[in-house]
Amino acid sequence: MTTPRTSTRAARLRAATLAVAVAAALVPAAAAAALTQPDPRAGLAPGTQQDEDGAAFTDPLRDAETAAEGMELLAERSKPAYVGAAGAFNYSNINSDIAFQGDYAFSGNYRGFGVYDVSDPGDPVLRTTVNCPGGQGDVSVHGDLLFMSVESGAGRVDCSTSPTSAVFRGVRVFDISDPLAPVQVAGVQTCRGSHTHTLVTQPGVEDRVWVYNSGTAGVRAATQLAGCRPSSTTDPLTSAYSIDVIEVPLADPAAARVVGSPRVMASATSVAGLNPGGTQPTLPADDPRASAPGNAAGGQRVSATAACHDITAYPAIGLAAGACQGDGLLLDISDAANPRRVTNVTDPNFAYWHSATFNDAGTKVVFTDEWGGGGAARCQPGDPTNWGANAIFDIVRAADGTPSLQWRSYYKIPGVQAENEVCVAHNGNLVPVPGRDVMVQAWYEGGTSVFDFTDSANPEEIGFFDRGPYHPTVFHQGGYWSTYWYNGAVFGNEIFLGLDTWGLTGTAALSEDEIAAAAAARVPVLNAQSQEPVVHEPSFTLVRATSDQAVRAGALSARDEAGVARFVDRAEGLAARDARAASATLRAKAGQLKGVGQEALAEELRRLADEL
Repeated sequence: MTTPRTSTRAARLRAATLAVAVAAALVPAAAAAALTQPDPRAGLAPGTQQDEDGAAFTDPLRDAETAAEGMELLAERSKPAYVGAAGAFNYSNINSDIAFQGDYAFSGNYRGFGVYDVSDPGDPVLRTTVNCPGGQGDVSVHGDLLFMSVESGAGRVDCSTSPTSAVFRGVRVFDISDPLAPVQVAGVQTCRGSHTHTLVTQPGVEDRVWVYNSGTAGVRAATQLAGCRPSSTTDPLTSAYSIDVIEVPLADPAAARVVGSPRVMASATSVAGLNPGGTQPTLPADDPRASAPGNAAGGQRVSATAACHDITAYPAIGLAAGACQGDGLLLDISDAANPRRVTNVTDPNFAYWHSATFNDAGTKVVFTDEWGGGGAARCQPGDPTNWGANAIFDIVRAADGTPSLQWRSYYKIPGVQAENEVCVAHNGNLVPVPGRDVMVQAWYEGGTSVFDFTDSANPEEIGFFDRGPYHPTVFHQGGYWSTYWYNGAVFGNEIFLGLDTWGLTGTAALSEDEIAAAAAARVPVLNAQSQEPVVHEPSFTLVRATSDQAVRAGALSARDEAGVARFVDRAEGLAARDARAASATLRAKAGQLKGVGQEALAEELRRLADEL
């Protein structure tokens, strides 16, 4: 393995950030962002491997220069070797999405999936590889089952590459009761295959789950799969404009079947989809999106809405967010077997609605735009900062509870990437920082970014990791498909290089106590497209994190902060031998916090006192 060259500019900036933090304590995030100018991601040295003539190459090295702030690279692992797979830069052999359960990460690939032991994020170990070609390879897990998307016509029912085996396009089901020896136990064929899928549970229902399947490929012939009907704007039975709802009995997964195909993308007045596609209008000057930071005020060429690319479900609030080519949807999933559209939005700066993430409170949605289909978008100087970006929407409810989506802002990483790097918003999830809305997200060759959208109208980047191009001049689509937070670390599937892991590091914009409090909110399983509420148990770390936030917001002076720290340290010292005294100490301090912006800290002090 070649050691990456770490940017000396990034190192100097990290040192400067630390010095400022020591001298000025915690400063506002906007001021912290100013510390990163000039951006250390600009002009990163590319990788060096090439053939003897200096032409295009087939196997990438990890020796491109890197830059990071607020993120520490912990480990790099090469992409698993799949039987019969072509070289690293062959597009039938790329890493895709990741799911997590217990000590394991299940890393999807167009050729199958790898199973890593990630009990130590600093030393992930590939334990086994499942060879099962078919394209996309998105994975999710539930109990003893793993689900895998197959879209390509190269998929076969027996996971082989034999042309004589029956074609499989849809959702595979594996038994992972032994995670190191997965066994395929079922497969549900669908008319458009499976580009992505979403695991959906229903509160109170324990014996089954549902899978919302999104197929974006052409419709299969009825001779290959009965009931499939070609895409059409006039045929009410067309296989377009719908998703597949697959019901999976947990006691008998082989009985999984499609139980419905709700036409959630069809318009109210015709068979065809909501957005017909084409070039979108230029925004009028009085539209708030026209004056948003950036140099694109509409005019994007958008895909017609005929399929959902990705759906994120949040069963606890009864909603799912669908990123559906030309539209963003909200779905009512209170009856998991029968999702229905409740509202939709378009955006003149979006080309292809790709994925969605709710905030924990369920009051916001971050939608991503895969401008250029993931193969052409850029983040270069002068490129539109509102194209290939995130759009942040608030969920606003009417008096009768009906939700709507209201645009608040765009977020895109700085335009400093090289001309031979593809860069666009892609998959990410929440970092469970208490009291804040923070997300980590992949940007293909733009690396990974950590940003705060607590103020949905003013998102701010608070951390990043980036690697220079694979090659000095040759363009290859690649970079990070997914970067996800899971139980205290960040994991990234690099399309061609493999699995990377990071730890978040304290900065003025995100303190060590906030990171520790996020790490304490552990979960037994993570499917990024199946959100569950974050639970923060009362703790001394949580109190200190909340104190950091009050300081950053200007609600606690340095003197007040020191006073809080003394009381908390005293209570922690007492807790093991005299819980009653520790509790009284915390309550006493809580009673003194009556200023504006101190409410959350007082509440955490009382919660911890109750717990003791």
